[in-house]
Formats: sequence, C-alpha cells, structure tokens
Amino acid sequence: MTGRNILAILLWLGARTAGAQTAPLQAGDYPIQPVLFNAVKLQDHFWAPRIKTNHEVTIPFTLGKCESTGRIKNFEIAAGLKTGVFGTEFPFDDTDVYKIIEGASYSLQIFKDPALEAKVDTLVALIGKAQESDGYIYTNRTIMGAKGHEWAGTRRWEKEADLSHELYNIGHLIEAGVAHYHATGKRALLDISIKAADRVCADFGPDKLHTYSGHQIIELAMAKLYKVTGDKKYLEMGKFLLDVRGPGGDAYNQAHKSVVDQHEAVGHAVRAAYMYAGMADIAALTSDARYIKAIDDIWEDAVYKKMYVTGGIGSTGNGEAFGAAYELPNMSAYNETCASIANVYWNYRLFLLHGDAKYYDVLERTLYNAFLSGVSLTGDRFFYPNPLESHGQHQRSPWFSCACCPSNVTRFVPSIGGYFYAQKDQSLYVNLYGESTADFAVGKTPVTLKQKTNYPWEGDIQIEVTPAQAATFDIRLRIPGWAQDTPMAGDLYRFRDKATAQPQVSVNGKAVPLTTNKGYAVLDRKWKKGDVIRITLPMPVRRVVGNTHIAADQDKYAYQRGPLVYCAEWPDYAEKKVLNIVVPDDARMQAVYTPDLFNGVYRLQTKGEAAARASETEIKTQPVDVTLIPYFAWAHRGAGEMTVWIPRKAGVAQPTPAPTIASKSKLSASHKARTLMALNDQMVPRSSNDQSIIFYHWWPLKDTVQWVQYDFEKPARVGGSQVYWFDDSPFGDCRLPLGWRLLYRQGEQWLPVKNTAPYGVEKDRYSGVSFEPVTTDALRLEVTLPKEHSAGILEWSVQ
Repeated sequence: MTGRNILAILLWLGARTAGAQTAPLQAGDYPIQPVLFNAVKLQDHFWAPRIKTNHEVTIPFTLGKCESTGRIKNFEIAAGLKTGVFGTEFPFDDTDVYKIIEGASYSLQIFKDPALEAKVDTLVALIGKAQESDGYIYTNRTIMGAKGHEWAGTRRWEKEADLSHELYNIGHLIEAGVAHYHATGKRALLDISIKAADRVCADFGPDKLHTYSGHQIIELAMAKLYKVTGDKKYLEMGKFLLDVRGPGGDAYNQAHKSVVDQHEAVGHAVRAAYMYAGMADIAALTSDARYIKAIDDIWEDAVYKKMYVTGGIGSTGNGEAFGAAYELPNMSAYNETCASIANVYWNYRLFLLHGDAKYYDVLERTLYNAFLSGVSLTGDRFFYPNPLESHGQHQRSPWFSCACCPSNVTRFVPSIGGYFYAQKDQSLYVNLYGESTADFAVGKTPVTLKQKTNYPWEGDIQIEVTPAQAATFDIRLRIPGWAQDTPMAGDLYRFRDKATAQPQVSVNGKAVPLTTNKGYAVLDRKWKKGDVIRITLPMPVRRVVGNTHIAADQDKYAYQRGPLVYCAEWPDYAEKKVLNIVVPDDARMQAVYTPDLFNGVYRLQTKGEAAARASETEIKTQPVDVTLIPYFAWAHRGAGEMTVWIPRKAGVAQPTPAPTIASKSKLSASHKARTLMALNDQMVPRSSNDQSIIFYHWWPLKDTVQWVQYDFEKPARVGGSQVYWFDDSPFGDCRLPLGWRLLYRQGEQWLPVKNTAPYGVEKDRYSGVSFEPVTTDALRLEVTLPKEHSAGILEWSVQ
C-alpha cells in the first residue's frame, strides 16, 4: 500500500493520526487529502514548544485531575474493582478520560514515552473491564442503575435526545479507540469501541430506536470507525443519527429542523460545529449534495454574521450558543474553547471538500486567537469562555467541574502539524506557515517541502522543494486573506485602510506574477532538488472595523498584525486600567519585538489618551502610552482589565468615574464571587439584563437571605441608596428579589436604617430608598432571594 493511500485512509482521525495500515479506500472520499501530523515535523519556536508542553505538562496534569476528581475511580467502580457511588458531577465525565487517551496517543507518535504508553495501556484495560458484556458503556448507569444522574433517566437511551450524553460518551470512546490503534497498532481500545458501536447499531435504526444524540460527536466518530474497519454499517448509523434529527426538536441541539433543511448556525456552538463536521464527513463518503448545501449555507451565516474577530463562535453564555445575527457583545462573549476546536474541525473539512482558502482564513484566525487564548503558556491553566473584554473578573483555572475544555486541548494540540499541508493528486497545498518539514508522494516520486520562517511574527517564508527526482506537479501557496485586505470572507469585518505593500512570491530568486485561484498562488512546473520558493507576506499593523450592525464595536478598532489579533491589558498601564483608553485615528502603531515577554512576542505601541469623568457631563483626557499584546497571551499576569476593541474617541470609552463613597469602599459579601467589584464600578446599566457590563449574583443560591457590604474609607453621613437589580429572565436563573433592606454598623452591631419610604423592587431601573441620615463606617445590603430563583446586582450606590 502506498504512503499516499495510507494518508487518505487516516483522514478520519479527528486530530489526524497515522501509523498501521488499514482497509482500502472506500468509493466516496474528500477530493483533497491531508498530510498527517506525523508526516510533518514542526521545528518552529511557536507551535513546537506548545506541543512539547502539552506532552510534558498538560497530559500528565489532566490525567492527574482525572485521578483526583474521581473520573478514573468511576471506571474502577463500574469494573467492580472498587465500591462506591458515581463520584463526579456530570454523566459525561467519562469522556475526559477518553479525550486524554486520544491526545496521549497522538503525542506518543511525536515523543517516545514508555511510561505514558504504559499508563494508557492500564487505562485501556480498565475501560474494558468497566464495559458491560453487551457493549454498553456508561459508568453512571453501570454504577447507579435506575437511580443515576437526573439527566440519565431510569433506563438506557431514555433521555439520549436531551441530556444523558450516552452516545456522546461512546463517540469520544470511538475516537480514542481509533487514535490509539493507529498510534500503537494495539487493538484493545479499538475492539472496545467496536463493541460499543455494535451496541448502538443493534439498538438504533429505521426499525428500532428513532432517537438522535443530544450532544453530537457520535456521527463524526462513526465515520472514522467506518474508515478503519470498512464496515458500512457504521457509516449508515452515523448518517441515520443525523437524518433522524428534527423537525420539531430543540434548536439548542440543532434538532428543530432536518439537518438538510438547516441553513443558519443556531444553538449550542460546540454541538453545532461537531455536527457540521460530521455532516461534512458523511457527505464526502456518501456524495450527499444536500448535506454540503446545508453546511455551506450555515458556514456563510456563521462567518458573515456570527463570528468574533478572534475566530470565536458562540456569543452567549445562555446555552453556550450562537446569538442572533450581529449579536456579538465583547464582555459577555462566550467563545468556548471547545467551540474553537470544533470550528477548526469544521473549516478544515470544508477546505477538503472545496479547496478554497477562505476556510483556512477562518481556521487560522481561530487557531491563533480564539483557541490559543484557551490554554496558558505553562499548559496547566485554561479558559472555558474566551471573552474580548474583561473588567477583571476572568482568570484561567486549572480545572472545571465540566472539564471538557482541558481534555479537549490535550487531544487537539498534538495534531496541529496536520493542518499545515494537504494534497490532491499532483497538487501540494501549503495552508499554514511555520518552520517545518513535510513528506509527500507525487505518483511514485517522494517529495519533501521544508519551510524556514519565523511566522507568525514575521512574514518571510522560504520553502525548499526536494523531489527524489525531477517531477512536474504544482504547489499551491495559501495567500492569507489578511495579506489581501480581507480579514475573512463576507463583510462582518474589514480593514480600515488599504495595505500599501502586497504579497510577493518568487522561485529561485525570480519573481512570479501573483495571481490566485481560490486564494492560492499556484506554481505549476517541473521541480528539481534545490528549488527554493520565497513568499513575502507584509505584516503592517492593521485596524479592523466591525460591521455597522455590530453595536458593541462601533467607533472602535481591533488591531491585527499578521494572523494575530491584539488587546490592551492592565499590567502595561500605570493606573492598571484599559477600558478608558482611546487611540485616535491619526495614531501610528508600531510593532516592537519583546524577547523577555511571553517567551518572545511583538507588542504594538503608540500614543493615546486615557479618559476620566470630571463630572456627569464632562470627560477629560490625558496622554498615555498605549501598549497592546497578542490576545492569546492575556491573563498570564493576573486578573484585571482587558479589551480587544479600542475606542477611537473619548465618548465611546468607559471613562474612569469620579470617586464616590461607594467606589472607594471595601467590598465583602456572604457569597464570594469574582464579580463583586460590579457593585461599585459605576457602570450605568442599560437594563436589568445588561450583560455588556459585569454583574454580581448569588447563583446557585435561592430561597435564602444574603448580603453585600460596603466598608467606607472613613465614617460618613448617609441618607439614601439605590440598587440596580440583575434579572436575566426568561432564560436565565436570576430574578428580582422578594425584598431587601439596609443595615448600618454602629460599634459591633448592625442596625436597620429607618426608611422614610418603602423599599422599591423594580426592573430595568434603579430601586431606591431614603432613610433618616446616619453616620457610620459601613452599610450592609440584605437581600431575600426568591423561592425558585437566585438574584443579582448590577450597581449599588450610596447617597
């Protein structure tokens, strides 16, 4: 079997694995095939260190978390090796173990690590023991029976279309099994996966259960299993589980319409993008044009109307979902790390279908910005959401109760080399740039491409072409949209000014006229050893403008250099504030290399202004040195203010308010939360559900009495107070409180104020109270939460 065929067969490994020979190619397939990551050697200073950190830090760290949080113990109990109850919060926690095994399998193809391989083999044996005799595997039900998690129901598959995640678990098991087989040649986990897939095929189908997966991934996994085994029943099951969706289901999990009748990106962003990737896989294998039409339309809807300048998707935390068209708030942007990974999967497959660089423009933007923000440089801290603005309430976490993002990172990072190159017959695609070596086979001729570059920091790229003997073929060089005055397809974003320098390409020192075909410069010639391609991609600092329909971005610029989006962050400013920064139109931004920051980055620097409010109607500015850092690097220096979109005039900024007794007070509360500073940040809400600013809430508490407290700088005489309540009805969990009262501190006692009018509880406006003036050093606001809901506060002022 040729290396070319092996590459094609192994496409279906979500993070692109390679190794043992497999079944022959089926009739249907993608017209373009990948060059897999183990055929690509990354030698750069950007991705290669991250892949090494993933191996040395992230994989051991996340495995340790699976041990300490009880995820592995769940398998031990299900296997009968230990006693106890299901010990973690969610019934899909099994998948964290599966995803880490998948990532470890990929990593073992890059790094020789007998200890990790032995650890994985131990986990595989444990999973096999936990699997029930008929192939079903779901530790929550095996351990708890009919008294398991409330999402699981009392019997198999009962709540699969909702929240049980049984098929989701099996989907990730299959992906891990396929990856492990190709990494090691060992069949143990693959056989466990086949047994589980056979259980699905026995229980679901046209004359059996007509139920779809509430959280998609099984569809994509079944296509992978078909590619490995050649057994068509897995492909047919993957297609059935797509075709059985809708109409009449919930848009949250994309079951509101039949998949071929969906033309807009809606619902939970991770579920959606996994489904769209699965549809692409099955469309390629079955030549289903209806699937392709649907996902093409959905892609345009997402990219033209619903994607952040960082490439993030899923604008709202309410359902971790796509919002309405142009609904792209920055502070409350969700942009789950898993959604960025799924977005890469989806765009990669669309490229393999269509061969158009516009999909790689999105993929690269997502990869370098929205995804990379989600994992720290140290490899052991993570973001779940990735907002574009922070008031200081965000910081990376070592783990989450719902730990899908850290485990997803472990399996994605080792695969990154597999996105650099692709091949279609005599055409070799160079899609991403970074110092690397890749091996191809053009017919019977081995060909090596070797990149030399300091991308993404610099745009000079040299590619040495080494065929075993002189041969005619074409090399397709992606000319990024950002280098051609197009941030990405559509009109959601544009550059403020036209570029003055254009990309250039030469071969052996001779310039080549730059014409592109679907975004690629096509070099078709007879290549010989020693031929050298030179690509120059100018990297000026570009100002990005948002579509006029994006309310949050008006009169602001996002700054981009090469593929990287930049942000302002608090440590670079004397006052530790950036939301009040203004960069006027005539400011000249310069890129300055800083070797001792974040392992070496280019910062952007210019002169700007800092806005401060002198009064309710007057804003004053003073000069300030402006520094921007790559967005992916934010929150490495502690929690504080950050913003991607920088105002171009003072009236759009968030001026530093004049100090008040409340803003200078020390905050405390009965319920600790990172957003407690919302109470006295002096941000004026537009409504009770204004999520463009931060808010404090007591969730998940309800039906209790809670409090927040101001300790004044010094005793003061006060006689009134106003509260702006947070209420995210009808979809959220917070409502107006049942009641509230104020207490003041006198010595060691807390005494209620003597109000001169009733306490107001009003929505979308301040609720105030006047009281007989008191002199005190502290006020406490005591709140009675609703019976069935929580409550929250946007702002609390004192008069």
